[in-house]
Amino acid sequence: MIPQRMKGLLGLVLPLSVLLVIGLIGLAYVAWPGDNDDVSLANPADLELVALGQKVYGEHCASCHGATLEGETEDWRTRKDSGSLPAPPQDETGHTWHHPDQQLFAITKHGIAPFAPEGYVSDMRGFGDILSDREIWAVLAYIKSTWPPETLRLQEERTAQATRAAQGG
Repeated sequence: MIPQRMKGLLGLVLPLSVLLVIGLIGLAYVAWPGDNDDVSLANPADLELVALGQKVYGEHCASCHGATLEGETEDWRTRKDSGSLPAPPQDETGHTWHHPDQQLFAITKHGIAPFAPEGYVSDMRGFGDILSDREIWAVLAYIKSTWPPETLRLQEERTAQATRAAQGG
């Protein structure tokens, strides 16, 4: 038998727990890029973010992806002797724009390994232990700021579709 005092405490804890969970879901929704604000966290129109991204890109990404986003080699679709592909261009000639922002962020933060098929060889490591989330979003904003309007529009459509799918829509 549960004492009356415990029933009162359970009656208070359960509703507060439900409110906490609802609040955390709401916070995640607000913090995640999506339709709620129609602005990605990798916003190429945010000049301050783009400037930060250009600096971070130069320090951490250019050595593989090229100072002008041109990629490691011209023939970036042919595997190296190691079995990995050269770092692709990040400009409109590469495939980066084919992916939604959420996926680009996750790959940059965690590396390609968690998302690739078993046995896939890649030199792309994760930068989550080096860069803050804001710095990763800034790099993506910088990269996107260099794309032509049509490429940017297509990539933003992919980001919006992925956001709707993640939200169950």
